[in-house]
Amino acid sequence: MLDRAQVLDAGDPLAVYRERFDLPEGMIYLDGNSLGCLPKATAGRLEEVLREEWGRDLIRSWNTAGWIDLPAKVGGKIAPLIGAQPHEVIVADSVSVNLFKLISAALALQSKSGRPGRKVVLSEPGNFPTDIYMIQGLESQGLATRRLAAREQLLAALDEDVALLLLTHAHYKTGELFDMVELTRAAHAAGALVLWDLSHSGGALPVDLNGCEADFAVGCGYKYLNGGPGAPAYAFVAERHLEAAQQPLSGWMGHAAPFAFSDDYTPAPGIERLLCGTPGILGLSALEVGVDLIAEIGVENLYAKSQKLSEFFRQCLAERGLDLELVSPTDPAQRGSQLSFRHEEAYAICQALIARGVIGDFRDPDILRFGFAPAYLRFADMAEAARHLAEVIESGEYRDAAFQERAAVT
Repeated sequence: MLDRAQVLDAGDPLAVYRERFDLPEGMIYLDGNSLGCLPKATAGRLEEVLREEWGRDLIRSWNTAGWIDLPAKVGGKIAPLIGAQPHEVIVADSVSVNLFKLISAALALQSKSGRPGRKVVLSEPGNFPTDIYMIQGLESQGLATRRLAAREQLLAALDEDVALLLLTHAHYKTGELFDMVELTRAAHAAGALVLWDLSHSGGALPVDLNGCEADFAVGCGYKYLNGGPGAPAYAFVAERHLEAAQQPLSGWMGHAAPFAFSDDYTPAPGIERLLCGTPGILGLSALEVGVDLIAEIGVENLYAKSQKLSEFFRQCLAERGLDLELVSPTDPAQRGSQLSFRHEEAYAICQALIARGVIGDFRDPDILRFGFAPAYLRFADMAEAARHLAEVIESGEYRDAAFQERAAVT
């Protein structure tokens, strides 16, 4: 398979972009769905911000370097990657905080629309924990009611009590995709609003928020957008809701005139009302580099290569006779940019692979997950990763005690 991989790499139009990332020598990195690799241009950009904008110009850079405009500027660059208009997306805070803002905003909109009794936020069991926890937090305050329904029962669960449907487009464990068009249409028909979590799809596969008439969305900056650990997140509010949407974290940066220093809060007229505190300029600057690079490559191109990489990886495993239980959909069009397998020793196998320089990740209790970030991965990486995985399992190497001990971050 390595010979076949080299042929595929030679004909790969995206191969040139690998050199734009700072990749450790000898490592096969299959965890870009948790933390994207470092673009080489990021270090230079941060050096510029540190030495010139912060170090030399200091506070003047809020104006002279446009720091004050970065949340909207970077949000506007993310917008076409997710099928939105530039004025509908802002970069701010974390996914968790933005979920709290937008769930609250959706509930308030329902109340303003003459449906104050609607408090149910519907999601699925096994959704990413922070999504469910944020619903639970609002429930503990008496502001929401949490309802979880298996994905095959979601349509039936959309009754007259549901205010908001909150789902993750690409499931974090399995990569299984929801049909955004179908579910958004069904929720609207039932009188509910829809909030999509794009953390495992934004920058990796085509998303069309406006095309499916989504109401709200959040997404992550440090996975496929390569913004760095803890990179700020982004939030989307459909244009039709911008004037009426009211979020509860009424911080000064979300004020219509933050430097008027009024005692009374007046929300900014557009997407800026989702801002809260002072934006982190270093994080925003790093994220902008990653966003620019992904936009240059093109999400459609990335997704096409991702599908080819994941299918080639499966072929390599089959060639080696390795029969792992695949929990991701077999059809690449029905999954995100990842493959997940079930094995009772998934954690130890993951650690044994890491010791060999093949970085995947583990999700409790028994999921071995491999992410395919096609901007910097090669088909040769797939062949070699499959070889290492087969050797680790067939030899029982993962049974070593050193691979059984769990670290704080798994």
